[in-house]
Formats: sequence, structure tokens, C-alpha cells
Amino acid sequence: MDAPLIWILAGLVLLGAEVMLPGVFLLWIGLAAIGTGLVLFAVAPPFWVAVAVFIALLAAGIAVALRLKRAEHPRPRVNTPDAGLVGRFGVLTEPGAAGPRVRVGDSDWAARLPRDASETPAGTRVRVEGVDGTTLVVRPD
Repeated sequence: MDAPLIWILAGLVLLGAEVMLPGVFLLWIGLAAIGTGLVLFAVAPPFWVAVAVFIALLAAGIAVALRLKRAEHPRPRVNTPDAGLVGRFGVLTEPGAAGPRVRVGDSDWAARLPRDASETPAGTRVRVEGVDGTTLVVRPD
């Protein structure tokens, strides 16, 4: 069997293994092997040149993969407390033993007020500015 066919066959086997195994690491090795086989069809260099071509193609594939990974957009924050609560309005309820509480929609939350608004009476409308664990950071509206 010719060397180009061996490189291409090895690349196809690696691409097939990539489909079966989790991850994306065999993709770049398989593509580099197929590329090396195609180069060997065009030119018949010595073995060390074929290995150098394979390494160069593999390095180029890894560089492309890293560039694609860096270009990914951050995931949207879905179903996190701050995703649905920040910016909403609520009403301060009677403070509990642990401190002030706020009612937002149909839920009661522990609340933290700014220092200058610590004496805000119950029934005051507040706006949620942030979430700290399960405590809402609120400011009187």
C-alpha cells in the first residue's frame, strides 16, 4: 500500500474514532493526516518531510481550534437569580429576625438596603440592583 493511502486511511480512522469518542481532539489529528496524504499524492518527499508536513498541518489545526474557542460568545445567564430579578420592583415587608425582606412578584426574599436607606419603612417600593447569594440588594425607588 502506498504511503499517501496509509496517511489518508489513518486520518479517516481517527475521524471515525472522533465520532465515537467524546471531545474534539482527534478531529485535528485526523484532518492533518488526511492533508498529509493529499500532499504526498502530489509530491513524493522523504519520510521526514511527510512528518514535518503532518506536524505543520496539526499545528495549523490547533491554532484554528484555539482561535475558534476564543471567538465563542459568553453563555447567556439563564435561570440564575440575577437574570430575572435585577431591575424588577418589589415592596419591603415587615422585617424578620434576620433583617429586612422584600416581596418581588409572588416570592419573599431576604434584602439588603444601602446604609443611607437602612431606616426605610415597610411598604416602600424598592428596585432590585443585584443579587448576593439568596439576598437581594435593593434601593428605594
